[in-house]
Amino acid sequence: MSTSSTIALCEEAKKASLEVAALTTEQKNDALATMADFLLLESEAILAANAEDVSKATGIISDVMIDRLRLTEDRIRGMADGIRALIDLPDPVGKVEREYTHPSGIDIKKVRYPLGVVAIIYESRPNVTSDAAALCFKSGNACVLRGGKESYNSSKAIVDALKKALSKCGITESAVGLVSDLTHESAQELMEAVGLVDLLIPRGGHGLIHRVVTSAKVPCIQTGEGICHVYVDASADIGKAICIVNNAKTQRPSVCNAEEVLLVHKDIAGEFLPVLKEHLVDRRESEGSIPVELRLDPKAAEFIDGKPAGPDDFDTEFLDYILAVKVVDNMAEAIEHISKHSTGHSEAIVTESERNANVFVRSIDSAAVYVNVSTRFTDGGEFGLGCEMGISTQKLHARGPMGLEEMTTYKYVVRGDGQIRK
Repeated sequence: MSTSSTIALCEEAKKASLEVAALTTEQKNDALATMADFLLLESEAILAANAEDVSKATGIISDVMIDRLRLTEDRIRGMADGIRALIDLPDPVGKVEREYTHPSGIDIKKVRYPLGVVAIIYESRPNVTSDAAALCFKSGNACVLRGGKESYNSSKAIVDALKKALSKCGITESAVGLVSDLTHESAQELMEAVGLVDLLIPRGGHGLIHRVVTSAKVPCIQTGEGICHVYVDASADIGKAICIVNNAKTQRPSVCNAEEVLLVHKDIAGEFLPVLKEHLVDRRESEGSIPVELRLDPKAAEFIDGKPAGPDDFDTEFLDYILAVKVVDNMAEAIEHISKHSTGHSEAIVTESERNANVFVRSIDSAAVYVNVSTRFTDGGEFGLGCEMGISTQKLHARGPMGLEEMTTYKYVVRGDGQIRK
């Protein structure tokens, strides 16, 4: 039986991973600089391919998802800048985590080492293509990328540019591979590529992540889905709270670190919620911006008008101009609600009480917990990691924004002079 194109790509990546793992930091950094240059050199072709993707997807996916799909010259420059940012970051490969001298004189070192082949299944965000490829490369890994069908032409144009850069640097182009078969069968092949894929990362909505986590036979990391909460405490500064909620919800609602649920203490709800509605609904309508649809629990509906919250609204990642709003009796209720409904991504408290802030931080078990800060900061670039592979919402191996170090494992290197164990 013939080998499928997806498995063949994984086999090529496995061979390439040995070459990439052996590259020096200088070689990798030179290649990254060339990759960034080629993104800009090939920007016309990338934009043309993206225009084709956007045209095909218009009317099929929502406007906010079109925004995720669309590339501009500025966004391509941002992709190139993200790659260049990795050059200045320390190379995790070879980093000594721990060193111990055994009584026999044996030297034992715990050393960072590449994972090998990293496969990424993601949806319609073509910038993920360059981010993932660059992170894998700098951390000494080969990668196999499988983007969504809506962004395939864009991803292919980006990968073509990156391959040209690798070729110019004398590095195998197989270090970065793009799956051309976008059927469910090819995704399943990646999930079952034991011995070829060392780590599988899904980036997308609940359906994609659930399928990978429940079906994969290769190691995988759960990422992305973000039902992010902001809790406005009784002691909150209203101006500060409005600014944070507005940013967390409207700055870019289609991303995983955008706020989806607002919890408001009952003692401040009567003053806060009308101001919130003025900013997120009334003012945006008058300015010609998309207003936020407020989905209110019965207590919140006593203070402002909005759509009654449905049974699933507090468990939905809207990725749109929609915000579920609930009034709580106290912070303990807010913490209990978050613990029940959160996906473990990012949660924030707005408060002027240091005690309440500390209790919230200790009690919330999410990858990122904020005090008086918008959840929109959960991002590898914002956290000083360069670009990111995704936001891990699990606890083993990696948690939160996944940068270079999270794309490595470790091994023990033991040196001696003929010692044997007695």
